[in-house]
Order: sequence, then structure tokens, then C-alpha cells
Amino acid sequence: MAAEHAGPLGLLGGTFDPIHFGHLRLAEEAREALGLARVRLLPAGQPPHRGAPRSTAQHRLAMAQLAVAGNPALEVDDGEVRARHKSYTVLTLERLRAELGTQRPLVLILGADAFEGLPSWHRWRELFGLAHIAVANRPGYTAHGQRWPATLPAELDAACRDRHSADPAVLRAAPAGRVVPFDMTPLAISASLIRDLVRSGRSVRYLLPDSVLDYIGLHGLYR
Repeated sequence: MAAEHAGPLGLLGGTFDPIHFGHLRLAEEAREALGLARVRLLPAGQPPHRGAPRSTAQHRLAMAQLAVAGNPALEVDDGEVRARHKSYTVLTLERLRAELGTQRPLVLILGADAFEGLPSWHRWRELFGLAHIAVANRPGYTAHGQRWPATLPAELDAACRDRHSADPAVLRAAPAGRVVPFDMTPLAISASLIRDLVRSGRSVRYLLPDSVLDYIGLHGLYR
């Protein structure tokens, strides 16, 4: 099927330092809840909103590739790792538009906390013209129907007021421009927790795929 006419493609960015079951479950639940054809993971090369990752971009890319192996609905994009500039989402979306065409629906998957911070992102208003945004209900947040969009920052609320829809079907009707919330299963797993456990010599099994665990051990990461 040509990229211009393929189903919606989900995009999940992150440092993935390391990737874990929370990331993978979010990708899987977004795919199912939103009717996405596939979900593409985007490991950040140089994340602009946080300090330097604890492992190199190449290690984080390799772990992401190991984590999605065996799931044909998930794939990994190395574009941000290869880029020489900071990993700004708007630049990644512009690259993907050039690659996939103007008509394929792209769906940027964000947690509620990240979404609320959107006005601090580089050229954030341009994101709506490049992709839809799917907002996942993160652990610690109440259901979207009870809280969204009433608590959004004023400028984000104004930008999204006419874009919001509770119906995932709208993601197929246009290539970009809508904001759709969905709920996810709360998993209290974080990359920082995993790094702390590894550093203290404790087990991280069942928090991330065995293939990623083996990679961490093989390369002595986070110790």
C-alpha cells in the first residue's frame, strides 16, 4: 500500500534510557485504542528538554530495536539518532512528511504531562499542521473525560479547543490537526527506577524485555 494512502501511523518519541514495558505497553494500547496501522518508536538523539542521557544514542537505539523485535506492528526510526541537531519533534515530523507524503495520517502519541508542557516545545504550534496528537492518560492523572481540557494552559487550551475529539475515527479522516485522548493501563515503571536498580546491583527482570536486560548486562550500562 502506498504511504500516501496507508492507515494512521503512530509516533512515540522518547529517550528510552532504557526502553521498558511501560513504553511498549503504551505503544500497543495506543495502536489498539486509536486504530493505528503501526507505531514507530523515535529514540531521541539529543533530547532538548532534559540532561544528557546515561547511555549513548547508539545503545538506546539498539535496545529499542531489540525490544520491538517479534512485534510486526512496532518499528524503530533512527532519524533522530542520525541527526546532528537536537531532537526537536517538529523537525522529525517535517522529515517524516517528506518521506511519507502529505496525506498519510500521522499520530503523535504523548502523555498528559508532556502534552500540558507543549507550549515550551520548539515551534509547537506547527505540530498541529504536521500530525494529529493522541494524549495518553498517564498514571497519576484522572480520566480525560473529567479533566481535559479544563486544566490546560490557556494558550494550549485556545489552540486545541476546536481540535479535540473523543472519537478515534477522526484520525483517519485527515492527515493532521486533531487532538484525541485515550486511556492507558497505569504501569509504575520508569527508566530512572531501572537505572537506579541496576546501579545498586538489584534485579530489573520483568520491568523490561529480556533481550534489553541482556544488552544492558553485556555492555555494562548504568553501573
